[in-house]
Amino acid sequence: MLLACGALAREILALKDSNGWDHMDLACLPAILHNHPEKITDAVSEAVAKHRLSYDQIFVVYADCGTGGLLEAACKELGVEMIAGPHCYAFFDGLERFEARGEATAFYLTDFLVRQFDAFVWKPLGLDRYPDLRDMYFSNYETLVYLAQTDDPVLSDKAREQAARLGLAYERRDTGYGGLATALSGWADASKPAPE
Repeated sequence: MLLACGALAREILALKDSNGWDHMDLACLPAILHNHPEKITDAVSEAVAKHRLSYDQIFVVYADCGTGGLLEAACKELGVEMIAGPHCYAFFDGLERFEARGEATAFYLTDFLVRQFDAFVWKPLGLDRYPDLRDMYFSNYETLVYLAQTDDPVLSDKAREQAARLGLAYERRDTGYGGLATALSGWADASKPAPE
């Protein structure tokens, strides 16, 4: 069973469908937990306990996601595997490549965040009500980097518009599913039922 961040649901379902991984069920926690990373570890732990009654294997499809190592420690204690990396930007881009870039002035978006920009960035930061906050929040950023999982011109146009709204330069990188596909492929093989 895959226990995932809701921000990855579309990508996981696409990978399951394209690879015929029908033996892996998917349960998602609300993506909005990313706005409160201190809640992620408890939410994952509770969900693992709930699903453990029905599944022999549970794979946690979260990276660290701002938990400061707490999620990794909880997964080890619970005996479940999780995807490697500090966050989805790094595993989509490739952990080594992401770390080598060291882009401290880049603000990242994925396909999900491009689609949900207002709900996950603009409104929670109060920019819809107090547009002057933009310069305070984003003064240390130079570029909005769109890590694209799909080749969708509509999403690319939206990401370019969002960069302009934030006053940032725009860069698009085709990452595909990156380390997400690699991790799921390994878990799919490990959890495949034995032939009868």
